Amino acid sequence: MLPAKKSPNNEIKEIRFPGQVFAPGLVLSGEKKCAYSKVCRGEHMEKWMVYAKKADFQEIGRKFGIDPVIARLIRNRDVDGEEAIQSYLHGTLEELPSPWLMKDMDKAVEILRTKIAGNKKIRIIGDYDIDGVTATCILLKGLKRLGAQADTCIPDRIKDGYGLHEQLIDQASEDGIDTIVTCDNGIAAAGEIADARCRGMTVVLTDHHDVPFRDSENGREWIIPCADAVINPKQQDCSYPNKNICGAVVAWKLIWALYEKAGIDKSEILDFTELAAIATVGDVMDLQGENRIIVKHGLRRLSETTRPGLQALICVNNLKGAEITAYHVGFVLGPCINASGRLDTATRALALLCTEDGQEAAKLAGDLYNLNQSRKAMTEQGKEQAINEIETEGINKNRVLVVYLPECHESLAGIIAGRIRELYHKPVFVLTKSENGVKGSGRSIEAYSMYEELVKCRDLLIQFGGHPMAAGLSMAEENVERFRKKLNENCTLSENDLMPKVMIDVPMPISYLTETLTEELKVLEPFGKGNTKPLFAQRNLHVSKLRIFGKNRNVAKMTLTDSDGVWKDAVFFGEADEFAEFVSMHDTISVTYYPEINEYQGRRTLQVVIRNYC
Repeated sequence: MLPAKKSPNNEIKEIRFPGQVFAPGLVLSGEKKCAYSKVCRGEHMEKWMVYAKKADFQEIGRKFGIDPVIARLIRNRDVDGEEAIQSYLHGTLEELPSPWLMKDMDKAVEILRTKIAGNKKIRIIGDYDIDGVTATCILLKGLKRLGAQADTCIPDRIKDGYGLHEQLIDQASEDGIDTIVTCDNGIAAAGEIADARCRGMTVVLTDHHDVPFRDSENGREWIIPCADAVINPKQQDCSYPNKNICGAVVAWKLIWALYEKAGIDKSEILDFTELAAIATVGDVMDLQGENRIIVKHGLRRLSETTRPGLQALICVNNLKGAEITAYHVGFVLGPCINASGRLDTATRALALLCTEDGQEAAKLAGDLYNLNQSRKAMTEQGKEQAINEIETEGINKNRVLVVYLPECHESLAGIIAGRIRELYHKPVFVLTKSENGVKGSGRSIEAYSMYEELVKCRDLLIQFGGHPMAAGLSMAEENVERFRKKLNENCTLSENDLMPKVMIDVPMPISYLTETLTEELKVLEPFGKGNTKPLFAQRNLHVSKLRIFGKNRNVAKMTLTDSDGVWKDAVFFGEADEFAEFVSMHDTISVTYYPEINEYQGRRTLQVVIRNYC
């Protein structure tokens, strides 16, 4: 249906119209504008690409009882072979890798069993985001179930900063703590861990962040802290098959191994599945393999959870009785949990997850909901300030955007960086003024490993850590401009890297859409990073009956009709007036879309949700 240009690897094609890339941008009034559902800034245009991965989709559909389109969508998500397809469609928790595959797991289990038997004081030191809070909850509940004398310490974002700082070691020593167990942090705290051990404390490290390294003439040197046990699947010599699990899952695996050793029933191990699922979605892990199974089963448990804190959080967000999806975790429930550590103290979110009291849960959930509402308003204000800084100071010409917002609340830097990355499709660091200099968070694009680039700037930084796609850092204020300059001097991103790619699963006419197929798409859920919602495309569609709704005029409803006269209801969310203007200037449009069933007042109608247009 759509002419295409094959890519060298024969797995992705660039869709083209005669003489132009399919949907790169439009010339309106002499200006290039990106025909996309979000505001797009800068000179970069979109490139629409279609997957062309090979398989016998008819045979896969027959064998697994699915539509061939579903078979193609699964293949596009790099699921290949009957065993992998079976696991993708029907994977169970029994398939999860054994915790004993993790390096130092046996060592950590023996240490903690000995400490518990000796009634030694154990302190869990976590983190203030959704992953760290859920990991702390899992460790606390699990260790106490085993009879441990355990307490927790979640650093204060403003006072302590991220990770295992000196003041936390001091406090543990003063409190007579025998053993520290870290979660979602520690791999970058070699000095602090050495200090703790010098003071006679035992340290069990659990983390999932990238292992720090130094590059030298002799190659790459990995810096592993001298903890008594280091559990992190990203260690080079760790045999655990999934390197991309969140900190809460690493913590869960430790409790899993301890429970197995203690002979505790498997059902109690699986009671932590919903917390692991929340953290996996909230920390934006790839929803593939083990992570997909955890989230799929965790969401089912979450919809009927018996945990008072989660029940209350679901209720305060008007989701009681609803089927909880990854979207609800990522954009409704998760931000409430994160808001505690951003604007207050994360101990409130931890208390919510741990409480067994319904009244306390309701109060805490209400507090977190209100904090999140405040966070939303402050984020929007910070985003607008960042855009103004980028445009007025000429920062938009840089390939790596470093925005310094001294007055911005430092807890919002990461969220704002993510929003700016969406607008410019460039790596973004947002820096804020702190008590001891400057702190910041970064959000990246696929072609740019943020953590590795920070390693090259370590001489300018006080502290840093993170992943390829996200990182945190601190520095002296006088180094801000030098940091911006060095990042851009080192940057090797090409214009092609900076062009947003719209990945289309199937160029499929709207005439193929049915309620049955749309319902069948649910077998692909949960959707998220690494398992995105399906995206289809069709060209030469006529638009009629266009109406604009919403107080911000951000919803356009219409009818789309193809050349054979087949029509479908459609909706577009975004700059609706801009969309309407574009439609008025063209006889037909091309769109990317996904289908959904719209239920309203007892009526079910199939509709097309437009994502991009040209």
